[in-house]
Formats: sequence, structure tokens, C-alpha cells
Amino acid sequence: MAENLRRKGDAPDNLGTTLGFAISRVVGGLVFSLGLILVVVAGAELFTGNNLLVMAWTSRKITTTELLKNWLVIFIANAIGAIGLALLVALSHHSSMNDGAVGIQMVKIAAIKTSTPFWEAFFKGILCNVLVCLAVWMVLAGHTVTDKILAIIFPVSAFVAAGFEHCVANMYFIPLGLLAQYQVVVPTSVNISNLTWVGFMYSLIPVTLGNVIGGSGFIALNI
Repeated sequence: MAENLRRKGDAPDNLGTTLGFAISRVVGGLVFSLGLILVVVAGAELFTGNNLLVMAWTSRKITTTELLKNWLVIFIANAIGAIGLALLVALSHHSSMNDGAVGIQMVKIAAIKTSTPFWEAFFKGILCNVLVCLAVWMVLAGHTVTDKILAIIFPVSAFVAAGFEHCVANMYFIPLGLLAQYQVVVPTSVNISNLTWVGFMYSLIPVTLGNVIGGSGFIALNI
């Protein structure tokens, strides 16, 4: 019954906006920047940013065990936080906004991410964390909150606008789409065959590997 409900008919396939593709991507990137701004300003921990710890590892200030332990703990904590937030948003029925168009967009984003081929997701993950770690590195040069915000906005907006993949962001977007698909009428044009919890895990693997290589290999080892 749930399957029939969420696949019934074709609901509006837009967000009721006249923004073009390029403008909407850039605006989305600017809004998305809030995530890293909160992490940096509030002193939180982010797995992808902590890939820069490889600098301390190569300088022998931390051991391999300490490095891997940090990554594991932060990765798990980020996952719990992201999935928990997705659940709260779903319970708030945020997906019903604009006659369900917001929920449909949630499902579309998650469906695209879980349908992305392994190597495409991997290389998008590399490119993403190159920009994220550059943003975190530039933040260290800032002396005020304003400096730090400006250092973050442009690299993060660039990776979002370009469609690169961030494992922690996907820990939120994919579960959100998984939950939203039961709250809205999903258009038949949206392929949700891979939008499952198993699909979520398969999507997370290449993106995470790409993020680690992009942040640790391309940035941390070259700074």
C-alpha cells in the first residue's frame, strides 16, 4: 500500500521557482556553507575536515592508531548526528512544504546520489574534499569570525554548485530522501529503485574513500 501511495501519479516536479539551473546551484551552495560555518565557529568536529590530521601524522605528532581512532569516532558521530537530524526533519513534515514539492526534491536528490556509479562518486568525492579542506586550511588564516566565514563560503559553494560529493552531507540527504518518499507522492519519472538503506551504504563507500584521498592526499600531504 505504501509503495502504491508514494508512486501514485505525477506530482509537481518543481519547487515553484523561476531560478535557472546555474543560479539555483550557486544559491544552494551559499546556503549549504552554513554547515561548515557552524562547525568551524562552534568548534565542532567534521570527518572530512579532520582528514587534515594527516599533516600531524606525517610530522609524527600523532600515531597511526590515534589518527584512525579519531577518524572512526568522528565518522560514526557525524553519521549519528546527520541521520538523527534527517529523522527530526522528517517528523516535522518539512517535506509537505509547497504542496509536497520540497519532499519530492528531497527524494530526487537522494535517488540521484544512490544511483551514481561507483567511480563517478569516488572522483566527485575527491574533488569535493579538496575544496572543503582548502576552506578549513584558509580558516586558520582568519582572525575574526567574519574572516572565517568568508574563507568558507567560496570553496564550499563551489563544490555544491559543481555537484561534488560529501560523505557527511550524504549521511543527511540520503536518509532524508528515504524517509520523505513515504510522505509525498513521488512522480513516476523519479527512479527510486536504488533508494534503499543498502543503496545508501553502497553510495557512502566510494564517496568516503574519495573524500579521504582528496583531503588527506591532495591537500594535507601537499601543504
